[in-house]
Amino acid sequence: MSKKYQQIVSTRYHIYNSLFLNLPFKDVQRVGTLLPLLGQACEQGFANNKSPHDIINDFFSHYAEDANSDNRFKMLFQFIQYIERQVVLFDSLEEAAFEQLTDLNGNGTITALLAQAAATDAMDLLKEKLKTFHVRLVLTAHPTQFYPGAVLGIIKDLEDASRNNDVDEINLLLQQLAKTAFFKREKPSPLDEAISLCWYLEFVFYPSVSAIIEQLAQGLDIASVDFENPQLVQIGFWPGGDRDGNPFVTHETTLHVAQRLRETILRCYYRDLRILKRRLSFKEIDVLIADAEQKIYQSLYGGTQPYTSAFDFEQQLLRVRDGLICDHDGLFLDLLDKLLLKVRIFGFHFASLDIRQDSSKHHQLWQQLIPLLHQQGLSMSPSAFDQLSDAQQLEELLNLAFDPMALGIEDPMLLELLNTFVAINSVQRSNGEAGCHRYIISHCGSTLQMIEVFKLAQLLVSNLEQLPLDIIPLFESIEDLSEAHQVMATLYANPVYRQHLATRGDKQTIMLGFSDGTKDGGYLCANWSIFRAKEELTRISREHGITAIFFDGRGGSPARGGGNTHDFYASLGETIENEEVQITIQGQTISSNYGKVESCRYNLEQLISAGVMNHVFAHQVHSFSVAEKQLMDDLAGLGHQAYLELKNHPQFVPYLEKQTPLVYFADSNIGSRPVKRNQDQALRFEELRAIPFVGAWAQMKQNIPGFYGVGSAIEQLANKGKLADLKQLYATSLFFRTLLGNSMMSLTKAYFPATAYIADDPEFGKLWQTMFNEFTLSKEKIITVSNMPSLMDDNRATRHSIKQREHIVLPLITMQQYALQQLRQDELNGKESEKEYRTLVLRCMFGIINAARNSA
Repeated sequence: MSKKYQQIVSTRYHIYNSLFLNLPFKDVQRVGTLLPLLGQACEQGFANNKSPHDIINDFFSHYAEDANSDNRFKMLFQFIQYIERQVVLFDSLEEAAFEQLTDLNGNGTITALLAQAAATDAMDLLKEKLKTFHVRLVLTAHPTQFYPGAVLGIIKDLEDASRNNDVDEINLLLQQLAKTAFFKREKPSPLDEAISLCWYLEFVFYPSVSAIIEQLAQGLDIASVDFENPQLVQIGFWPGGDRDGNPFVTHETTLHVAQRLRETILRCYYRDLRILKRRLSFKEIDVLIADAEQKIYQSLYGGTQPYTSAFDFEQQLLRVRDGLICDHDGLFLDLLDKLLLKVRIFGFHFASLDIRQDSSKHHQLWQQLIPLLHQQGLSMSPSAFDQLSDAQQLEELLNLAFDPMALGIEDPMLLELLNTFVAINSVQRSNGEAGCHRYIISHCGSTLQMIEVFKLAQLLVSNLEQLPLDIIPLFESIEDLSEAHQVMATLYANPVYRQHLATRGDKQTIMLGFSDGTKDGGYLCANWSIFRAKEELTRISREHGITAIFFDGRGGSPARGGGNTHDFYASLGETIENEEVQITIQGQTISSNYGKVESCRYNLEQLISAGVMNHVFAHQVHSFSVAEKQLMDDLAGLGHQAYLELKNHPQFVPYLEKQTPLVYFADSNIGSRPVKRNQDQALRFEELRAIPFVGAWAQMKQNIPGFYGVGSAIEQLANKGKLADLKQLYATSLFFRTLLGNSMMSLTKAYFPATAYIADDPEFGKLWQTMFNEFTLSKEKIITVSNMPSLMDDNRATRHSIKQREHIVLPLITMQQYALQQLRQDELNGKESEKEYRTLVLRCMFGIINAARNSA
């Protein structure tokens, strides 16, 4: 595969790279000639233990000796422009080669799943599982996507041109790329983020999801219209709904985004109806189709007779279907069924808006509500309420009956919180219940925090004694994960909440946060704690007759639960509920894994197959023995201990502030959400968002969250004679292989020579050395346990891609570290050219992130 990759991608990149000398940049010939020399200087300089400062200065001494300070900065920024566009070309070539490099009918695809089921006489089991199984992909707007929309469009066109080897078109597109800005001048609003993601819904997910179900229906010998579970793949949506730490998301934002989602899906239906109308020109059928077209148009743009719901639209299409079968021999029935399937999949909502808010906000609201209720004689006093036991407080809240909107709440933040619940009602009326039916509570650590939201929803969203809303706790910290099953057991035992779950199909969705879990407890501990939490939550839910649905909050990088996620789901045994696979997808991961129909289908199919395999082919699944669980407990505990020693180091947070580009994420204009939850405080580790935390380490090419503690943990167990047990576990457990495999990716993307100069820093030198030692140890020990000659030896194509990308951006890495080094010196010795160096750090950040693809 590696050789094939080199032929299809690397060689073509080097050929097309020569076209950059034609870019309409000033001094482009000089820049294009000097850039390879700079790359060579960086490689040789780091090999000789030079600092970035010395590498850049030596380069100028050799090749631009007469350049003054202004000209040096000018040349560095010209290099950045050039490299940014090289990364785009490389992205396009990889995308164009996707079908050649990926077996679209291989393991994990629908084709392979159907073939295996047929070969093992498991078709009935597969049919049964697919009746209830769901994959839910939740698109988030978290700031990890640095390409503006215009650049994404050029990437798509470059992909098409390179697939056809159209050199003239590639040259023209590179010319366009040269004149297109690579950074956003202003921060996007939440609505801007939603509109950007709507493009993927309209042009990628709309055709991809329906095509998957059509293939499954055909393989199972079922008409697509008779497929019992059109909601097999569901799309969730966080832009406009996720207000946790984002003051720019309001209830008006939620309503605007919901309207945009509705308009987008109606536009898709309208286009399909126009195409269908050209074929269904038969007597009476043509009238029905024309009427449907007009009603969709009026639903979209206004009119006197719009459809009031997707159900009404579906019923009219079914009337058309009956007419085709009865009177026209089913001519073009396949075209109609394709549209009918899409309506059943996407309704009038397209994607479901999730509402998310921090648990502390709801508690603040109740602290205001209870005094107001007491004044009106509707509740006990706040002091009396505070003296109640937890169980009594739950009972008191659940027995309250009042109109929260009539109490005169004046605090803008709390009033906005109440209006959010009102907005949920509005969205459900316009887009259907599926349009907004989930409320996620961040930093949930108690049953009371669940009931605080549940009661507000009862008062403001309930319809005819039923609450059409799922209340979802998000357990994130290691402590919260360990206590999650106790929180849910208390909740299940509450008769009022248990009755609510009965109306929701006896299902409880529970979200688990990989990002904050890793930030809190380190890579090993977070992943294993989530595994253990899922086991306990599954057990306690089953005891109460509840099916637990796990919603994984995963980021793009392995440190945040990204990487080869489908292997994690394929590795889960019977002790963890697998009724559904639910994950967040964000930023770069959306564009790189779901940015076009082919890759979107492939990755969705991988998730579907991973989720159903355990049920259909149960004999293939490894289950942890008692001894193996104890081994993993020990490994995670030792990894946690090593990570805590680093995290609690007095120089850890100062290192992040002074040595990494962390503070520059706030200036990047890539997302609407601030980098900290509380903007009024100085940087505290607890307030720091996981994305800038992981992203800062990725910029430094240190990737600490993705491996730290792994080497130390393995070494300590090996010293206790457990190395053979670890090797055996690696050979038998897909979960453990995936866990270490994703850590291998973090280690492969690391490049400590770029920051080796920090070893001589009087303030941070010892801390850098500690991190480097763990990097070296982790690399060595993972190779030993995996019994491979080198990291990622089982995935050479991906490794080659990483190495090629890192080679392209090595000058950016060097320039950024050079700027950080200068800013650090300025901080110690007085300011000089601070603005230019800060801008240099920021501009380098874009290219480094884009080249890494899943770095945050």
